[in-house]
Amino acid sequence: MKVLFIGGTGVISSACSELAVSRGIELYHLNRGKSSGLRKVDGVKTIISDIRDPEATKKALQGHHFDAVVDWIAFEPEHIRNDIALFAGKADQFVFISSASAYQTPPEQLPITEDTPLDNPFWDYSRKKIACEKLLREEYAKNGFPCTIVRPSHTYDKTKVPLIGGYTALQRMKNGQPLLVHGDGTSIWTLTHHRDFAVGLVGLLGKTAAIHEAFHITSDEWLSWNNIYHIFARELNVEPHLVHVPSKVIAQYDKGTGDGLLGDKAHSMIFDNSKIRSLVPDFNPRIPFREGVKEIVRWHEENPDVPVFDKRLSHIMDTIIQDFTRMFYS
Repeated sequence: MKVLFIGGTGVISSACSELAVSRGIELYHLNRGKSSGLRKVDGVKTIISDIRDPEATKKALQGHHFDAVVDWIAFEPEHIRNDIALFAGKADQFVFISSASAYQTPPEQLPITEDTPLDNPFWDYSRKKIACEKLLREEYAKNGFPCTIVRPSHTYDKTKVPLIGGYTALQRMKNGQPLLVHGDGTSIWTLTHHRDFAVGLVGLLGKTAAIHEAFHITSDEWLSWNNIYHIFARELNVEPHLVHVPSKVIAQYDKGTGDGLLGDKAHSMIFDNSKIRSLVPDFNPRIPFREGVKEIVRWHEENPDVPVFDKRLSHIMDTIIQDFTRMFYS
């Protein structure tokens, strides 16, 4: 099978690349050739081009036909229009990486299934993903464009700290500084290791039954945000100082963080993975979050010069915590 990944060196796509190569797939990456540092994958053929330059990409792809193409870096409708123009008639399957944040937020019913409505009034990122999906469905109805939609939720690898503030929060925890937690910390969240996700994604490639279908691919492990922070603290052998602040308050101080909370993480989200299992029987998430945290902590200890402590964000966290504590506990 001949497969093209647009991107291919990101958190999720790198694990999918490794698994695809290990299964004997002839894998190509289409990218600018500038971002493979942390997650270099052996055995991949690279086509150097910028997908945002349609004419240059069209030339770079001359002579190629793919069994499947996966676009990891399409975020808005214009990107999808470009993909349709490039790959109509040149790919037997086109996989769009959407987002589970496109589902109804807050959800009326749990667990989430692929039939849950798509509606997120809080986050522009999610609304653009919904618009991309709509375009693909219309193109399938009009011209038979062979699309498959995949919706990851919060997927991580050893380089990514899945806390508010990422590495900055991890370092604050190590320093004994207070940690910002949205809401009361009891909402339930799903965190998926990128190697578990890869089994589902790679298993969909080349499957005609996946055409004109949507799938989310997530872990079956559900954790409260308080528990997520405590798992990190236990691995670091520290006592965490958690300060709970409503997501709406956080958004008033930092829009970027606030949009991601109100549009995604503020609400409990658990998923029914029956559909992906029905088509990919070997999809069975095996890496519990506590093991993922061990990988994260070990990697950051071994690579102290790679992550960057965000002083601006840390200052915002301190300000939120001080103002909220003063307002409600003084």
